[in-house]
Amino acid sequence: MVYMFLANGFEEIEALCPLDLLRRAGVEVTTVAVGGGEWVMGAHGICVQAELPETMYRDAKPDMIILPGGMPGSKNLDNSRIVDAALKTAAASDAYLAAICAAPMVLGHRGYLKGKEATCFPGFEQELEGATLSARRVVRDGKVITAAGMGVALEFGLALVEALKGKDEADRLRSAVLAD
Repeated sequence: MVYMFLANGFEEIEALCPLDLLRRAGVEVTTVAVGGGEWVMGAHGICVQAELPETMYRDAKPDMIILPGGMPGSKNLDNSRIVDAALKTAAASDAYLAAICAAPMVLGHRGYLKGKEATCFPGFEQELEGATLSARRVVRDGKVITAAGMGVALEFGLALVEALKGKDEADRLRSAVLAD
């Protein structure tokens, strides 16, 4: 199972574009609202209803955890005990950890980027503790996938599809959505 954590102030495109692509590829993704309730307000005033409030999140072996960026969404994710617990469980079970924009800081603050190549939104590089910084827009280093920001949300989503479903499926989907 794949989980995407949404906190108030998340960047809408960074969440919804990869979510859409993953579901088009047949990946079961559950959105989890951080901070109480099921409704989450994006950074640009778009309100989204998540499938689960954080109090209902339980998974001993997720396949992937996805953290969209945006502000103050990324800070809200960083301050969440549920996100912290989910990342620990995911890392312990060798699941994928994926974050875009400012959200790679959540991974950096917890040591998940040590020895990994990673990217983020410009200005957050110092938060990627232990990472080898990359100028690439999307970086996959083992089970860690990071991306620079909203402008690469589609590339990020396709990288997530490729990680979970393979290159052929990502290429099929890239063509189907006219991303070539």
